[in-house]
Amino acid sequence: MGSGTSGGVPVIGCDCPVCNSACERDKRMRSSLYIKGNNGERVVIDTGPEFRLQALRAGIKYVDLVLLTHSHADHLHGLDDLRQLSRINPVQVYGNEQSINDIRERFAYIWRKTQKGGGKPRIDLHTVNEAFSFENLVIMPVPVKHGNMDVLGWMLRETTYTGRSVEAAYITDCSFIGYTEIALLKNISCLVLGALRMRRHETHFSFDEALETVKRIASPALTRVFFTHIADEHFYTEINEYCSRWLERNGIYQTTVQSAYDGLEIDI
Repeated sequence: MGSGTSGGVPVIGCDCPVCNSACERDKRMRSSLYIKGNNGERVVIDTGPEFRLQALRAGIKYVDLVLLTHSHADHLHGLDDLRQLSRINPVQVYGNEQSINDIRERFAYIWRKTQKGGGKPRIDLHTVNEAFSFENLVIMPVPVKHGNMDVLGWMLRETTYTGRSVEAAYITDCSFIGYTEIALLKNISCLVLGALRMRRHETHFSFDEALETVKRIASPALTRVFFTHIADEHFYTEINEYCSRWLERNGIYQTTVQSAYDGLEIDI
């Protein structure tokens, strides 16, 4: 639903070429993902500031689960707009301990008895440290580092009507993935991975670091990778060309790496 970094693209007050681009794929709301399972499961990863606009554009009618990567504002602060999606049943919200604690602090009005009526979302909070199941989905938190901050990626597995299992993963703000987690990701067929820009950054993968991570994960199963959480320093087409050349130089031919874009739909 969104593929941009914390300020979004265009950035307020910025006159750079990317922010002025006429290409729709260079316009990036804050990073978020909407998952539709084959049995009707509806899952959102991260509710950033544009969540209302993203939900309207995606035609979201209900949400079963929200999976949080972490509690930075660009990934969390649209949480209040869940109230329109929780009128019938509470939305189940999952995150690590820090994210759940931050929700209770920043959205304290949700639990105040003086706050009545429809002016707040109905949510149930869950601190999660291990895989859990929902309907036909198996959902696994993948602990990674965002600078010094402990954050979560998410891996999902679904068994298709033919009995075959398919797996995919979403890891956005990230600067380090450990050996155990790399091994865990070896079976996925599709990965959405944060890659901020060409230049290095303290708390985010650069393009080269993200591509090296793809190389570490690379297996016959992994065929598609999409970069997300992208800054305003590079055009959509420029990112794709760079990734294609890098993969060719490094002899990786079974996996494609492209820039994600707002509105991208991926069938797995």
